[in-house]
Amino acid sequence: MTAFWTEADYDDHELVQLVRDPRSGLTALIALHSTHLGPGAGGTRFWHYADPAAAMRDVLRLSRGMSYKNAMAGLPMGGGKAVILADENRAKTPAMLAAFGDAVAALGGRYVTAEDVGISEADMVAIAGRTEFVSGLPVEGEGAAGGDPGPFTAMGIYQGIRAAVRHKLGKDDLAGVHIAVQGTGSVGGGVARLLAKDGARMTLADVSESRAAALAAELGAAVVAPDAVMSTSCDVFSPNALGAILDDAGIARLDCAVVAGGANNQLARAHHGAALAARGILYAPDYVINAGGIISVTMEYLCRRDRTPSDINEVRKRIAQIPGRLEAIWQQSDGSGISPDQVADRMAQELIGR
Repeated sequence: MTAFWTEADYDDHELVQLVRDPRSGLTALIALHSTHLGPGAGGTRFWHYADPAAAMRDVLRLSRGMSYKNAMAGLPMGGGKAVILADENRAKTPAMLAAFGDAVAALGGRYVTAEDVGISEADMVAIAGRTEFVSGLPVEGEGAAGGDPGPFTAMGIYQGIRAAVRHKLGKDDLAGVHIAVQGTGSVGGGVARLLAKDGARMTLADVSESRAAALAAELGAAVVAPDAVMSTSCDVFSPNALGAILDDAGIARLDCAVVAGGANNQLARAHHGAALAARGILYAPDYVINAGGIISVTMEYLCRRDRTPSDINEVRKRIAQIPGRLEAIWQQSDGSGISPDQVADRMAQELIGR
């Protein structure tokens, strides 16, 4: 692994920490990009990386994305992220989670963690046994915020897609709009269900083809192979799996008017936002449209910390502001000729004092 400060994705991160616990087998990375607005908040990803350098790139990019996401969502939180490097069997043990919880606790509140890919609500409960700086825990009482952030992420993406269709296609509803959804897990599956209720025509794809097929049967949707979904002719392509798919080759394959989905770091490199714009494809900056989950876990955490009642209606009210933020970005992009991702980046950088 090369020195992290020489990585292209290093962006004056405040902290990049390697965590090793030989007894449990834990190897993890924790990165804090900015705590200008508050403690760094962002989930923990449990993933097998064939190359450890890929884990470093992931944690650097994801933590920076969380700084921008939290700032643009109006949350009093900075940007942080963690990745636990899984082995090929993706073995996860209580001892490993305990050791990770101890590492989070040792940061003294500078980093607040929650669920991400490969980490469940039950895992968060286990980590919470070692540190208070954790969110995404089971809901405590009727009407309270908390639990799996996936459905809240899906809610924001759904509302963002509606806004994108209105802005790009001039349609106030989704009836008959063809949407290709990549990834049918907690977030992508939730997005697809909400879109289907509005009468959208759906094409689904997932690395688990059986999961995609089951959801397609439920919704009356079509299914394509994972490697075919990006070239599907559609109105909206919604990426809800892993990131960095919008590179030169990926963008060339697109046959859509809008890209709007929940995957983090969809653009492989900064210039790829301009490449989308050059093709006339409207892009919903990922860290703006997918902020529903972090809104939920942040409100849960702040209320627990401050010993005040949490309210799911406040979470929904904040998620409902996502379409307006996207519209403001697109209007500024239309007026300036600067791609939406760059407009959003500049807004976020100003908010975090960069």
